[in-house]
Amino acid sequence: MGKVTGFLEIDRQDRKYKPAADRIRHYKEFVIPLSEETTRDQASRCMNCGIPYCQNGCPVNNQIPDWNDLVYKNEWEEACRNLHSTNNFPEFTGRVCPAPCEASCTLNIDDNPVTIKTIECAVVDRGFKQGWIKPEPAKRATGKKVAVIGSGPAGLACAQQLGRAGHEVHVYERNAYPGGLLRYGIPDFKMEKGVVERRVGQMTAEGVTFHCGVNVGVDVEIAKLLAEYDVVALAGGAEKPRDLPIPGRDLAGVHFAMEFLPQQNRRVSGEPLQTNEQILAGQKNVVVIGGGDTGSDCIGTSIRQGALKVTQFEIMAQPPTLENKLLTWPDWPLKLRTSSSHQEGAERDFAVNTVEFLGDESGALRALKCVRVDAKFQPVAGSEFEIKAELALLAMGFVSPVHEGMLNALGVKYDARGNVAADTRAYKSSLDKVWACGDMRRGQSLVVWAIREGRQCAASIDEALMGTTQLPR
Repeated sequence: MGKVTGFLEIDRQDRKYKPAADRIRHYKEFVIPLSEETTRDQASRCMNCGIPYCQNGCPVNNQIPDWNDLVYKNEWEEACRNLHSTNNFPEFTGRVCPAPCEASCTLNIDDNPVTIKTIECAVVDRGFKQGWIKPEPAKRATGKKVAVIGSGPAGLACAQQLGRAGHEVHVYERNAYPGGLLRYGIPDFKMEKGVVERRVGQMTAEGVTFHCGVNVGVDVEIAKLLAEYDVVALAGGAEKPRDLPIPGRDLAGVHFAMEFLPQQNRRVSGEPLQTNEQILAGQKNVVVIGGGDTGSDCIGTSIRQGALKVTQFEIMAQPPTLENKLLTWPDWPLKLRTSSSHQEGAERDFAVNTVEFLGDESGALRALKCVRVDAKFQPVAGSEFEIKAELALLAMGFVSPVHEGMLNALGVKYDARGNVAADTRAYKSSLDKVWACGDMRRGQSLVVWAIREGRQCAASIDEALMGTTQLPR
């Protein structure tokens, strides 16, 4: 424990945002880092609890009290090493993770948790700046070949771990560049893509081979990969979006969020669009259906594109502003969360169900017909209303991986939710030589859960190939 009385003497202080009026003019990150002195002060607030609930709350089980102590003692390089011992990509989680560790922090009992996410980001960013984070190629080759399908956080974590174990790893990505959701789903204003490219460069230097622009099941048959490789790891994500099959769904101007967001990411990166239909919010009234992170990303992107007005609908009732600690702590609480994109000017409405998309004579969206619902999601009599909209974005989550193509050709078994069936111990699918991890196995989840699954899947694969493994789970 760094400073025994730190949590008593020092108030919580977190990173701030640049003014909304300035940041909505560009797509760059806008979080203002804390100074080195302030970061060390915040690390000193850690109580080094006898039971570190923060570690249990963190899906990758970061050794949070340890590296907080190291930061307080100014041992940044050792803190960076410790951080990477459990998390391959802390620069991703330090930017986009919702920080369940902070919800589990003992100091969160009175709403003043340690700024764990901020400290994590400061450690890894300092590590890159100082040159402490370098390629770590394997000292010996095992002669085993592994194909990882999908280069999102699960696929990247799995590939990096297996590459460092000495296996020949090939990552297949259907898009033009690696990163999956990190590159094509998360807006640049939350995480600039140079952050992803930097880590991919490290992995390439470690010997991992990336095959981009290759859609397995279309450009190359999955049977061919099974014949060429000792193991195939499925890490393609849960890409089948939840639809809203109501009248007017086929109107021009109604789109899935993941049709809208990747387009803007490609524009920012200078990458050609994959379709001639440009989805833009400029000079339009935009309605985002869905209250999660993807909906929030749609809001921030729409505002930057120059939308006239952005409204977000959520079918659930508005949650409480503060949770009941006696009922929820140290678990992740259900409460009202306001993102940076919400602060940029969106209106939010809860307990609203959209029942019809209304079009004009040309077949373009002009409005949404909605109704308010009760706690059982039943319509409230007399509560119908219309809202003007030229663009509606469906951000209601994802139901499963896409079955058509690779998975059906493979003949892998699915669980009750339509995900690839595999347990959390072996990550082994119903087929020999085939493993599964990340959203493709567990369903839509967080980046930090994907990293955990990728690491654990790699350990299972290494053990299957070699009879034993030294890779951490």
